[in-house]
Amino acid sequence: MAKKKQAEKVYIEKEPILRGVVETLETNYMPYAMSVILSRAIPEIDGLKPAHRKLLYTMYKMNLLNGDLVKSANIVGSTMRLNPHGDAAIYETMVRLSRGNEALPLPFVESKGNFGKVYSRDMAYAAARYTEAKLAPICKEIFGDIDKETVHFVPNYDNSTTEPTLLPVSFPTILTTPNQGIAVGMASNICSFNLGEVCDTVIALMENPDHPIEQTMPGPDFSTGGQLLVHQSQIKEVYETGRGSIRVRAKYTVEPKGNMITVTEIPYTTTVEAIIDKVIELYKAGKLRELGDIKDMSDKTGMRIAIETKRGSDPEKLMTKLFKMTPLEDSFGCNFNVLIGGTPMVLGVRQLIDEWVAFRSECIRNRSHYIKSRAQERLHLLKGLKKILLDIDKAIEIVRGTERDEEVVPNLMIGFGIDEEQAEYVANIKLRHLNKEYILKQLEEIEALEKEIAEMDSILNSRTKVKKLIAADLKRVKKQYGFDRKTELVYDDQTVEIDEEDHIEDYPVTYFLSKEGYFKKIQPNSLRMNSAQKYKDGDSLRRAVESTNKAELIFFTSMQNAYKTKGYEFEDTKASLLGDYLPAKLEMEQGETVVAMAVTADYSGDMLFFFENGKAAKVPLVSYKTVTNRKRLINAYSDKAPLAATVQITEDKDLVLISSNQKALVVNSALIPAKSTKSTQGVTAMTQKGKHKLDKVQTVEELGLTNLSYYRTKNIPAVGHLLRQQDLPDNQVTLFEE
Repeated sequence: MAKKKQAEKVYIEKEPILRGVVETLETNYMPYAMSVILSRAIPEIDGLKPAHRKLLYTMYKMNLLNGDLVKSANIVGSTMRLNPHGDAAIYETMVRLSRGNEALPLPFVESKGNFGKVYSRDMAYAAARYTEAKLAPICKEIFGDIDKETVHFVPNYDNSTTEPTLLPVSFPTILTTPNQGIAVGMASNICSFNLGEVCDTVIALMENPDHPIEQTMPGPDFSTGGQLLVHQSQIKEVYETGRGSIRVRAKYTVEPKGNMITVTEIPYTTTVEAIIDKVIELYKAGKLRELGDIKDMSDKTGMRIAIETKRGSDPEKLMTKLFKMTPLEDSFGCNFNVLIGGTPMVLGVRQLIDEWVAFRSECIRNRSHYIKSRAQERLHLLKGLKKILLDIDKAIEIVRGTERDEEVVPNLMIGFGIDEEQAEYVANIKLRHLNKEYILKQLEEIEALEKEIAEMDSILNSRTKVKKLIAADLKRVKKQYGFDRKTELVYDDQTVEIDEEDHIEDYPVTYFLSKEGYFKKIQPNSLRMNSAQKYKDGDSLRRAVESTNKAELIFFTSMQNAYKTKGYEFEDTKASLLGDYLPAKLEMEQGETVVAMAVTADYSGDMLFFFENGKAAKVPLVSYKTVTNRKRLINAYSDKAPLAATVQITEDKDLVLISSNQKALVVNSALIPAKSTKSTQGVTAMTQKGKHKLDKVQTVEELGLTNLSYYRTKNIPAVGHLLRQQDLPDNQVTLFEE
C-alpha cells in the first residue's frame, strides 16, 4: 500500500513537468519550426527563398534593373526594410546570386569587385562597402508585369510597405537555379538544369503530357561545369521521385609532356581546398605514390589545379585513382522539396513543371484580368466623352451656367445621361481640349480598347491560349538568354570503371601481430636493417606472415567477430615502432581484443579453430569472402567453448595438440571435416578428462618430436600420450600459440 502511494506521488509530481514540456513545444518550438520551413529554408515555385525574393524586389524598387551599379552596402541597407535578419545574412544572399561568385549558371545580380568564388573555401568575398551591384538583364523576366497585379502583395514585417509573396517568373527558375536549405525536420537540395533545355521541355510537356523528359533535358547543368556521369536509372529516379543521387567528376587536361595534369572544372559540391587537402592526406598515407606535387593555380582567369606526376607514372591512371578516392568525383544528393501553396512537397521534375505551368497560368490570368479591367475603365470614360462630342457647346453652357462647383458633375450627368465617373472625367478636361479635334482623337482609342477587352476575354476563357502565351515567353527567353551546357554529359558506355586496387602498388611485406593487438607491416629492406621487434612490456609476438601489400587481412577477436581489411590500409612501418593498435584502428567494441590473424591473397585454404574442450572446427577461408565491402563479420567462430588456438593452412598438414596434463596428439588436419558454417563447433579431436583442457597447438616442425608414430592417431577423437622427457617443450615459442 505504501509503495502504491509513493508511485502515485511520483506520477503527480511529473505530470506538471510533462504538461510544461508539451506546452513549451506547442507555443514556442512549433511556431519556430514552421517559420523556418515556410519563411526561410525551403524555396517556392518561383525558385526563390524569401531572403532571395526580398533582396531582388528591393533592388527592383531601387531601379537597379535599368540603373547603374550602386554600392552593395546601400542595397543591403534598403533590404533591411523587408528582411530584418541583419546585414551579414542579406549580403551573403546577394553574394550567392551574383555573377562574380559563379554559384548560379544564370546569375540574377551583376557584380563589380570581389564576391568570392563558389569553388573556393578560402577565397572570401570583400565587405559590402567595397563592392557594387545591380540587377542582371535576366531579371526583366522575373519582374515582368509585376505592377499588373500578377502576384499577391502582403505587408512587410512592420506594415510600413508591401512585398510580393511570389515573383511572376516567365521561365521555371525552380529548375534553373540551384537551391539548398535545411529546415526543421526536412531539407531541400535542388540541382540546376540548362535554361534552354528546361524551356524546350516545358513546351514539349504542354503539347504532350507523355513526353519523355530525358530527350530534351538529359541531365543537370552546374555553374562549375565538370562531367556528369549519366546513368539512365539514376536520372530517371530523380526525374520521377525528386530524390536520388547523381555523380559529377572534374574535367582535366594532360600536357603533351605527360607529367602535368591541369584540372579546370570541379564538381559543384566541393571546393579546390577540399580536393587538395584530401590528395595531401592520401599522399601522406602512402596511397598516391605516383603524385609529385599539387598546387592551387586559380587566379582572375578562373579555377585551376596543377597536379604533377612522378616520372614514368601514367597520368590517366592517376586521375582514375583520384576520381575514386577524392572529391574530384562527387555525388549530388537531390531532394526536390518545394513549398506549394505553403505546403512542403517533394516533387519529381514532371510534377514541378506542372506546378510551375499552373502558377504561370495564374499569373497570366491575373495580368489579363488587370488589363481588361483597366481597358474597361478607360472605355467607360471614353463612351461618356463620346456623348459630349454630340454637343460640346451644351457642355460648356452647363458648366458656365452652374453657380457652385459641386453641382457641375450632377448637372453634366443630367444634361447628357452619363454616370458620375464619366461626368467627373469630362469636368476635368482642360479648356484648351474642349475642341472637336482633341475629342475625336480620344475616341479613336475606343475600337482598340474593345479589341483588347475581347482579346483578354478570350485568354481568360481559353487554357490553350494561356499555354501558347507561356510557350511564346519560353521561346523568347531561350533565344535571348540561352547558353550552351557547362556540364559535359558522359554516358555509361563512355566511362571505364577501374577498381581502386588496380592502382595500388604491390610489393613484398611481412605482417607482425603481437599478443596485445599491435600490428606492423614492414618491408624486407627495413627488416634487413633492423629485425629486432619492439613491444610493450609484457607483450610478445603472436604471429608473423610474409605476404604482399595487397593481401587480405582477417582479424579474429575475443567476441567471435572477424574484421576484414587490406594490407595497403596500413602504413609501412619499422621494427623499432610499436605499430597500429588494432582495437582502435578497426573501431572494435570496448573490451574486444584480437586473438588471431589470417592473411590470404585468394581465400584459398582453411582456418582451423581449436577449443579448450578438445573440439576442432575447419572453416574454409572462402566462407569469409563477401560480395559487398563489409568490414565486420559476426559469429566468425563458435562461442560454445573458450578458444585455445587457431591455425591457418593452405594444405593439410600434421599438427600437435597438447593438453594441460602434458599429453600430446599428432593429428593430420585432413581428419577434421570442413564445415561451411563459420560458427560450427566442429568435431572432438582430443578427448579431455576431468578438469584438463586443450592447451596449445603447434606444428610438428616447431615442437621437434622425436617419434611421431608414438603420438599419431589415425582416427579422432583420441586421448593422446604423455610427452616423453626428450619431447617436453623447452621454452619453445610458437607462431600459433594463444
